[in-house]
Amino acid sequence: MTDDPQHQPERLPGAPHPRETCRLIGQEAAEADFVDAFNTGRLHHAWMLTGPRGVGKATLAWRIARFLLATPAPDAGGMFAPEPARDLEISADHPVAQRIASGGEGRIRNITRSVNEKTGKLRNEIVAEDIRALNGFFQMSAPDGGYRVVIIDDADQMNATAANALLKMLEEPPARALLLLISHQPSGLLPTIRSRCRVLPLRPLSEDQVAQAMAQAEVAAQNTAGLAALSGGSVGGAMRLSLLGGAQLYAELVALMDTLPRMDRPRALKLAEAAAARGAEAKRDLLFVLIDLLLSRLARTGATGTPPAPEAVPGETAMLARLSPTPRQARIWADLAPEIGGRARHGIAVNLDPAALVLDTLMKISQAAPR
Repeated sequence: MTDDPQHQPERLPGAPHPRETCRLIGQEAAEADFVDAFNTGRLHHAWMLTGPRGVGKATLAWRIARFLLATPAPDAGGMFAPEPARDLEISADHPVAQRIASGGEGRIRNITRSVNEKTGKLRNEIVAEDIRALNGFFQMSAPDGGYRVVIIDDADQMNATAANALLKMLEEPPARALLLLISHQPSGLLPTIRSRCRVLPLRPLSEDQVAQAMAQAEVAAQNTAGLAALSGGSVGGAMRLSLLGGAQLYAELVALMDTLPRMDRPRALKLAEAAAARGAEAKRDLLFVLIDLLLSRLARTGATGTPPAPEAVPGETAMLARLSPTPRQARIWADLAPEIGGRARHGIAVNLDPAALVLDTLMKISQAAPR
């Protein structure tokens, strides 16, 4: 486990690592399901934590690991067995919690995309050698005879060979081992992997819960209601928007859309050039995410007859209602979204000029606006 943020793909720059976040907000139901399985001796060997990106799946995985390594089993001690656990809470002063926070707990393995030794860069996927390296870990006995825990963050990024290597482990699970698979899109995993895991679903957070989680992470934001709306109840998404200036970028996008059907071309060009500046790759990628989000909110407005609430930025509601007044226009926006997304991904893959790519995208949107 490395403390270099560049080699921690599961970590949002500017926010704490999930292992450093002791409190999980808004996922009491998922926690209760795991605690019940623990207390009743029905602890499955593999759990799949599912739900939208950024709602706390990694934080829950680390809470489970912390709890499992710090809590005696219910049947330990015979008549002197401990009281059943009420929750996953473990004090930050507990030795296990301190070792996990420092990255020094030897009974945990965190599997993410690894660094390619030849290039020195992160791989785009989790490879078989990352999974097979667990064989040696499982062969080691835990010093207290307790559990060893593996967190795979995220399992969606395994390539086919890695997935098959993991499947073999799930078919013949090591003794006293717990595997926690974090998955944003479980439908993309092998059915045989899904069938061998117990699922813990996590739900989107409310506006108040997003605000609480951001405060806990010490990420300051003024418009938490707007960030919660844009992120779909994902605190990770809300923090990313806040740290990368996403709210301001979305406000500029809304203002530009408000000039339709005759798009303000100089303003569009300015936005494209800002997203294409040197070192602005993250801003460019975020802009395409926000464009996709805006198109989906336009489609929803026309289909339901009502703009989504709450308003993400000032002026958004009026703009959505004007540009998507009917179900027919909603269908136009809905059909445009995957087309634009595909063009953007292709353009980025073949290294098209970023400014031209953004400007072309904005012009495609302009052509779809009602006249």
